[in-house]
Amino acid sequence: MNTLRRAKCVAVGHYVPEKVLTNADLAQMVETSDEWIRSRTGIEKRRIIAEDERLSDMAFHAAQRCLANAQCAPESLDGIIVATSTGDTTMPAVGNIIQHRLGASSAFAFDIVNACSGFLTAMSNAAAFLEAGRAQRILVVAGDAMSPFIDWEDRNTCVLFGDGCGAVLMEAGDMDEFGVLDFLLASDGGGGVTLCIPASGSAIRPQQALANNPKDLYLQQDGRRVFNHAIRAMTSSCQNLMNRNALGLDDIDLFVPHQANMRIMTAVGERLGLREDQLFSNIAEYGNTTAATVPLALSDAQNAGLLKTGTRILITTFGAGYSWGAAYLTWGRA
Repeated sequence: MNTLRRAKCVAVGHYVPEKVLTNADLAQMVETSDEWIRSRTGIEKRRIIAEDERLSDMAFHAAQRCLANAQCAPESLDGIIVATSTGDTTMPAVGNIIQHRLGASSAFAFDIVNACSGFLTAMSNAAAFLEAGRAQRILVVAGDAMSPFIDWEDRNTCVLFGDGCGAVLMEAGDMDEFGVLDFLLASDGGGGVTLCIPASGSAIRPQQALANNPKDLYLQQDGRRVFNHAIRAMTSSCQNLMNRNALGLDDIDLFVPHQANMRIMTAVGERLGLREDQLFSNIAEYGNTTAATVPLALSDAQNAGLLKTGTRILITTFGAGYSWGAAYLTWGRA
């Protein structure tokens, strides 16, 4: 009997908060304009989490919708992996919270922290479990509530981010043309200081930041350096993945990059030689939702009729760390 297994992505769902923050709204809060934001980022609006809403609430709703789309009972899950940098609290993990709320009584659960590359990292971990025969069905949830960590007086960051969650159900299957065919991950910790929240962990106490530099409680980034590195890293990871799998441009139906900035996505697509119609973007609607951008884009692509069984997808991400990577998969199961 053939014991080789391949991890399949079989269902997707997402959740975004009700509150919409438009570029016009931001123009009332900070020195900016709709034209300035659109021309530099491609963003028109973003969703903002409610005062009484938590990351685990968004993750739970995204998970529920994904399972409903798959007609999958929570009890059939073997694992839940949540990718987030903005959990409700330092502990417990969001994965454990939604495991209990879903009633996924047979599932292990844990969180992965890898910023905007979190979904790709979590998906790769799930694939390793499934292909090793350690699990049959794993729910990957990815999302962030960035708005509490944004300095709304900083035009360079406040225009970029929104809140949201996406979820993908993965399961083990046969070694056919469906599933996660390959992925690669990369890191360069030397770039970490250019994109971080300085006073968010044990290294710097929030009390010290409040006394010394309150801005350290919020996201800070060197936009130009991150922009340039993101283009190079996302392009090279896609090229490396395509080369080692002998993939041509016609082997890609849908290119889904991390939705950080429209200019970054367009530049990467052009360097890869992809057509405009191969690139999927929903950044105009949601902004940069950090770990959620790729599964949220996959969910929107499915709702638009662009993601179907057999769709061949190239994914790439870039985030704080620095961390980046790419994956190639065929959606669904035979």
